Amino acid sequence: ITVSLITVKLLNMQFGLIGYPLSHSFSKGYFGEKFAKLGLAETHRYDNYPLASIAEFPALLAQQPELRGLNVTIPYKQQVIPFLDELSAGAQAVGAVNTILFTEGRRIGYNTDVIGFQDSLSAFVAENGGPIQSAWVLGTGGAAKAVVWVLEQLGAQVKLISRSSRDGVLSYDELTEDHVAEVDLIVNTTPLGMSPNIDTCPNIPYHCLSPQHRLYDLVYNPEETLFLRQGKQRGAATTNGYAMLLGQAEAAWEIWTATTK
Repeated sequence: ITVSLITVKLLNMQFGLIGYPLSHSFSKGYFGEKFAKLGLAETHRYDNYPLASIAEFPALLAQQPELRGLNVTIPYKQQVIPFLDELSAGAQAVGAVNTILFTEGRRIGYNTDVIGFQDSLSAFVAENGGPIQSAWVLGTGGAAKAVVWVLEQLGAQVKLISRSSRDGVLSYDELTEDHVAEVDLIVNTTPLGMSPNIDTCPNIPYHCLSPQHRLYDLVYNPEETLFLRQGKQRGAATTNGYAMLLGQAEAAWEIWTATTK
């Protein structure tokens, strides 16, 4: 019996998600179903860890010594970096982390948002007008950095849009009809419109949108945000972030299990 208990203990693997708040997250359910399908439900767990401050991160690690991997969401994709020992090339280039691997006493940060966004964007634009010429990225957080990196790799001209203007960033208040006419893809990386705050959206001039535009919202709950709905009403092609979410989750799983298969 003692040997059996030790074996089970060694096989236990803990995964989870840090961010704040986490009421919107699909990750726990997704990985729970995945573990069940793979026959891992007895040894693998995935839990949400809402941290009111990133300063709570070390205490979480002390409380969860069996952690094998974490996902990272708003607002900690950049704030978590000082707590890590190493960054993958992608995370280093983007400057944001959404996946952490715990291995051999080290914490390694990755960015699978890049993979999820690139794959889902490629499918979206292929079905709706082809290559991107000019893009707006709404927001300047960690997810925005991954989006900008992908768009620049695809050769698009990218403008950052935020609440206040600064070098390289336009404010929502500065946007004009001429600006809108020059862009063909608009990506929302902000949490505006996310459940339960479904009546909010980025303050862009929606009345200037037309069928030439494509709107991509990283928010996936609700399925159609106010941002997407207003674009669709004016003939724009739209998509939410669910396909990106699936892609980044699968990429995270590959990272976590690469050395355990």
